[in-house]
This record gives sequence, C-alpha cells and structure tokens, in this order.
Amino acid sequence: MTVHPGPAPDPAVIARPFDALGADYERAFADLPEQLAALDWLLAGLPEGARVLDVGSGTGRPTAERLVAAGHRVTGCDVSATMVELARERVPGARFELVDVRDLPAAPASLDAVTAFFPLLQLPRADQARVLADLADRLVPGGLLAVATVPADVEDVDLLWLGQPVRCTSFPAPAFRALVESTGLRVEHERHGAFTPHFPDAVPEEHLFLLARKP
Repeated sequence: MTVHPGPAPDPAVIARPFDALGADYERAFADLPEQLAALDWLLAGLPEGARVLDVGSGTGRPTAERLVAAGHRVTGCDVSATMVELARERVPGARFELVDVRDLPAAPASLDAVTAFFPLLQLPRADQARVLADLADRLVPGGLLAVATVPADVEDVDLLWLGQPVRCTSFPAPAFRALVESTGLRVEHERHGAFTPHFPDAVPEEHLFLLARKP
C-alpha cells in the first residue's frame, strides 16, 4: 500500500477538542462494547506484569485503569494536557506523558502490548502508517496490539464531533487492516460495531477494532 505525505498537524490543534471536552469525553465513551471486549482479549493474552503503552490514553479510563488493576505496568501518552492531568488523578498506578506519539523516542522490542484506541484519526495517512510501523517495532515477539479507528475513505475532512471542530483522516476497513498487516503483525481478530456516544446530539459512529500479534 502506498500512502502519500500530507500536512503535519500541530499537536496543539489535535489536542484542542480533547482539552475542551475533558471528563465529558470519558463519559461519552464509558461503555463502548468493542473496546471492553478488546481489553478482555488483551488481558487474557498478557504475561504477568506486562509492559504496555496506551497511545492516546485520554483520562486513563477504561484502558489504563483495567490494565493497572490486573497488575501490568502501563505508560500512557496523549497530546492533551487536560487528558494527561485527568489520567494522573484517576489512575495513579500508571505513568502518563504529555507527548505526541510521533515524537516518542525509539524503543524497539521493549513492550508486551500497545493499545491505540482512535488516536490516529487527526493524522495524515502517511503519519498513521509511520506510527503503526513504529508501534509494531516496539513490540517484543509475541507482543499484542489492540488498535481502533473509524473506518472511512476520507482525507483532511472538517467535521463537528461532540460539539468540537476536528479535521479527520482515515482509511476504509480493508485498507486499514492491510496497513496494520504491512507492519509484520498478524491480525487475529477483527471487530466492527456502531456506537452512539453519550453526548447531546451525538450521531452513531462506525468503529473498527483490530487485535494483532507480532510473530
């Protein structure tokens, strides 16, 4: 698959809607069934005391909170200062860093798992491809990736989401799966769902969750 470079968005622009939403974001997606199922899959496959990176960690709930409760070592990263502050309050057993995933220092074969639930949607397609390749590189052999997106054939589209203006880029479902597999990971489960966030005037969203393993 060929993906072409696009404009590199400012992390502050990416963070803006999440800084504005704060805890409302957590409430809007508190009981997303496919995310909870993905976490169940992850928890069933992790070794004791696993090292996990949660990309786009938000308020720390439910992902980091559930992983820490199961005894795993979790580091979260997010571009939103508000989200990082909330996560540090809610999940003190994890470490949360204010950093763009594109700026993480290289750390090959250092993690047992990575979670990335919807953090790529404001990035150009080329950046999404680079980030997925980097996350795969960070996994040890047998390491697990749980990743989610809103599958759609859109590039740099302006829309209103949870009352906030965002600029969105994504891939159709088959293309996104192919992108994940191009990193060398093996997709073991593919889950589709539709979910309406708990937020005034929210509309249903189509979601794609891929659960993959590094050979």
